[in-house]
Amino acid sequence: MMIFRVIFQTVFLAIGQIWANKVRAMLTTLGIIIGVAAVISVVAATDGLQKFVLKEFASVGASKVWIFPRMPEGQRDRFSWRQLRIQLKEVNGMLDRCPSLERLTPILEMATSVQYADVTKPTVSVQAVRPAWHQIEDRAIVQGRPLSTIDEDQRLQVCIINDKAIGEFQLPGECVGTRISVGGRLFTIVGVVETKTVSPMFGGDEARTEVYIPFQTGLMLRPEPRMYIVAQTKSPELYEDAKAEIEFFMRRMRNLKPDDPNTFGVEAIEQIIAQFKKLAAGLSVFLAGIVAISLLVGGIGIMNIMLVSVSERTREIGLRKAVGAKPSVVLLQFLVEAVTLCLIGGAVGLVIGVGIVAGLKLIPKSPLEEAGIPMWSIALSVGFSAATGLIFGMFPAIKAARLDPIVALRHE
Repeated sequence: MMIFRVIFQTVFLAIGQIWANKVRAMLTTLGIIIGVAAVISVVAATDGLQKFVLKEFASVGASKVWIFPRMPEGQRDRFSWRQLRIQLKEVNGMLDRCPSLERLTPILEMATSVQYADVTKPTVSVQAVRPAWHQIEDRAIVQGRPLSTIDEDQRLQVCIINDKAIGEFQLPGECVGTRISVGGRLFTIVGVVETKTVSPMFGGDEARTEVYIPFQTGLMLRPEPRMYIVAQTKSPELYEDAKAEIEFFMRRMRNLKPDDPNTFGVEAIEQIIAQFKKLAAGLSVFLAGIVAISLLVGGIGIMNIMLVSVSERTREIGLRKAVGAKPSVVLLQFLVEAVTLCLIGGAVGLVIGVGIVAGLKLIPKSPLEEAGIPMWSIALSVGFSAATGLIFGMFPAIKAARLDPIVALRHE
């Protein structure tokens, strides 16, 4: 109980000393204030940015896997693009040989002219897909129906468009049944799909017209197609299994030897998310290291002002020792004073940091609107402030505790 009473009294003495020298105390704790505010702001900004990026990834689809042609590095003389392209036999056999996949569709992309009445656009994104595309993309049909197996099997000249196309081509509001020209052929619109806004980080731009046609119909337009495959795993965590199965199947289909490089790529959002999380963690550590410099500078300022305080209060220390104060009590007094000074600076820095984060969240369309301040960052800031006072206040406190009372009383 004695020790707690001494600490309680010492804290009030420390606050009194700080209040008596307000300007000096404020300047002394400036490094601590800036350091803590920076820690809170950096951690919250990193947290908000990570949530924003992960949300964008989730909008693309956590269970998606892309399989596409890829030229092995330094192998251009050995392989031609004709050898690398995805073959129909690979598309048709993959689902049976890769049990981790739920569904897939080949995608044949082309930019071709689309015309309705007097409106013509020379380069519209047209994709030939199979009916499974609807489940993989999970985009709502707002009018009409989705592409069906019958459309695919009978190579019907039908299409679905996105709702953005209605305005761009000045189509009727209820456009199902309307015929448009795609690459010089007439296609009947059987459905309208919602426009999916893609983030600029994935190459997205302002939403434009999209046209989707049956895959077999697309093969008639492009007899030698360049295509890729979009598959969906049965669950996001099965990506590694799916990747291994796809690689084994594709290498076998292409008769690649054990020492031959892959002539295809397999990528998934889960893989990119894992890489991003590692990058974000490394960035956080790097930024925290930079911010720690401010706390170090603040600690040096604390030590400097405490040494000045010991010099100014030499007679007071001598008097306390002369009336029976133990060196340990004097040591405790100056240590508590240093820690209190740092904690006050830390509290001010915390308030400023919270204010900065609140300001960042108010910026319109800010990627940091979901930024939050984790409790561990607050605990870290408070703990670091206390540790700074303890470490950098130790030397002045020891110096005060070792003063000879007679010499101290003679001090002018």
